[in-house]
Amino acid sequence: MLRFLLSLFLFTLSLTTMANTIEGVRLSQSVNDTRLVFDLSDKASYDLFTLKNPDRLVIDLKHTKHPESITLPNLSNTPIRNIRYAEWNNKSVRIVLDLDKAVTFNSQALAPSHGRSHRLVLDLHNSTATQPTRTETLSTVTPAPVQVTPTPQIIEKPQPIVITKKTILSPRRDIVIAIDAGHGGQDSGALGSQGTQEKVVVLAIARRLAKLVNNEPGMRAYLTRDRDVFISLRQRIKRARQNNADMFISIHADAFHNHRARGASVFVLSERGASSEAAQLLADKENAADLAGGISLEDKDDLLASVLLDLSQTASLEASIEVANTVLSGLKRVGNVHKKHVESAAFVVLKSPDIPSLLVETAFISNPDEERKLNSASHQNKLARAMMSGIRNYFRRNPLPGTNMPQQHIVSNGDTLSTIAQRYQVSLNQLKSNNDLTSNYLKVGEVLMIP
Repeated sequence: MLRFLLSLFLFTLSLTTMANTIEGVRLSQSVNDTRLVFDLSDKASYDLFTLKNPDRLVIDLKHTKHPESITLPNLSNTPIRNIRYAEWNNKSVRIVLDLDKAVTFNSQALAPSHGRSHRLVLDLHNSTATQPTRTETLSTVTPAPVQVTPTPQIIEKPQPIVITKKTILSPRRDIVIAIDAGHGGQDSGALGSQGTQEKVVVLAIARRLAKLVNNEPGMRAYLTRDRDVFISLRQRIKRARQNNADMFISIHADAFHNHRARGASVFVLSERGASSEAAQLLADKENAADLAGGISLEDKDDLLASVLLDLSQTASLEASIEVANTVLSGLKRVGNVHKKHVESAAFVVLKSPDIPSLLVETAFISNPDEERKLNSASHQNKLARAMMSGIRNYFRRNPLPGTNMPQQHIVSNGDTLSTIAQRYQVSLNQLKSNNDLTSNYLKVGEVLMIP
């Protein structure tokens, strides 16, 4: 009974010390100043500090409930790019103002008056302008004397902000999968014995794969062609890059003079193909497209350009091989494979130096049995699901930061909870809580959900 009463007391105490809520956010703007007002249900207890690279102003509202949603004001023509908020240490709400540039600021907590509730008022001043002396009060309120926590400016070493699963992240984006249906238009591709055209069946499979990608949380498909039209090989790569593709998968159907040849194949770029592409890009670097991350070859000397291109190609090819292996594993479950390992070739559509790329030969259209299957909606779905499985598994093992896809980590040799937490910038306690872990022991192959 004593233990029960003590638990009840602690629970009641936690409710009373977590009573504050954010009721709204308002903003007003003058020539050099921006005023941000947080309407609160109770007196504000808070800490303020700034972070650099990029510039941010962080407000920790203590003993405050995480709001389900907040209607944010229009931030146009203000130094604030975005407002994010998250639960912090289970005791407060952390609000982060992403800034366009460094600012100076003042803060004050106001008691209820003139029909207004408790407020936290932030005044941001343009650091390049003359700092005004603020003696006036809010036009609609009279400030009451309250104890304000000191507001140090740029005094501490930037610390990573722990992101909880309730955090509103901005900007976040979908992972883009460029799906390239081979041939098209006047280029019909290979022909089956019953007259089946490669360009027709691969477009059907590409559309089915695009539908699966679009149904996957955090992913978006881009079709290099969505109808019967001819597109040059280089233009396919260009379109993928223009749409910020994170992966490029080209779909084809093989053919051979021996009608008994059968099975699917998966290709990545060969070393010879990579070398020839690098030579072409370096020879014409003024017209070469930017590499991933906006790194251009144009203004680099030959040695630096060569090193940057080599690094980009190496990373891209390693990723291509990994995802190609996962796709091939999925195809093995659908039917025959022509080769039991990933092959390499100098296909032009695989030559993007900065996008992991693979080419899938779904079957031999020259084989009557496989031609029949390629025309089957059921088999087309199986092929699309096999490719989707490979794509999904790759990004689960290699999550991209800043994307909407739910992050998972597959435990491999050498992983520890602390290194995983550090990699994803989450706390150890959050990682354990999110996965119901009671110890630090991990099993190889175990899947962890990242907060």
